[in-house]
Amino acid sequence: MNRKQLQYAVALAETCNFSKVSERLNITQPALSKQIILLEKELGVQLFDRGSTPLRLTRAGEHFVKEAKALLYKEEQLIHSMEGYASGDRGVLRIGVSPFRALYLIPSIAKSFKKKYPNVEIRVSDTNSEQIRKELSEGRLDFAIVNLPVDDSVYDYVPLESDNLVLAVPDDMLTMVNRDISENHSEINFASCSELPFVVVEKSKEMRVLFDKLCASADITPNISMEVVGITTAWAMAQAGIGATLVPLQFINDDLLGNSNVTLLKIKDNPYSRQPVIITRRGQYISEYAKYAIELFQDIK
Repeated sequence: MNRKQLQYAVALAETCNFSKVSERLNITQPALSKQIILLEKELGVQLFDRGSTPLRLTRAGEHFVKEAKALLYKEEQLIHSMEGYASGDRGVLRIGVSPFRALYLIPSIAKSFKKKYPNVEIRVSDTNSEQIRKELSEGRLDFAIVNLPVDDSVYDYVPLESDNLVLAVPDDMLTMVNRDISENHSEINFASCSELPFVVVEKSKEMRVLFDKLCASADITPNISMEVVGITTAWAMAQAGIGATLVPLQFINDDLLGNSNVTLLKIKDNPYSRQPVIITRRGQYISEYAKYAIELFQDIK
């Protein structure tokens, strides 16, 4: 039994599909099947019920995959913990973060981090929350940035600055809402937005959940003009005048706002927010440079 066989069995348990595993792990289907058969012969048990559609684990297979994941995780952590000993101040900092947060969070800490650790490479996995949590659970990340809630029986976490949600409205649509204008900012009652066309993110995203809650609490049926995958695209559509969109204020820097035809409006008495946190798997090894990077993120205001 070797590491590759463990990886193959775990991947096959996750996908229940030989074709997908062979493509993901760059191995032919016959070679993959052979490795699984060799593993089962060595163990003396059948791990997969090949007679079912789709493929599924046997009872023995369920236990094996659970323990295999734990072994692979421990091996990954051991490798990470040895990096400092093997190369002094060299290493790789692996961060999981969503694409839109990567745009404004990573540049905020990269320069300070590289100044202290010039020989440590920063590797950013900017993907969706589900994939980020998966990579962290497998030991492939030093830490990840996600939104609450998290399973605190599995993860330790430290909070970052809360997202302040604002409505980005194309300037030529401002006449469609009633604003309360003060010296420092403009506010709206979300109930006054019933005539606005909206650009929203897809229903699986937390920002969409918050948007739907806002609509429900304001008792409006939103006029959805476009649905997109992520916040970055939604902002671009607002800039193009397609519709208004909900965005975190932290995402909008002076350059973005200065070059846009969009006005940011605070939402009066908004009870909904997002709380980003840095998560680490409970008990995992955290290098000194990873600890320093976490401190830098906590200092961002």
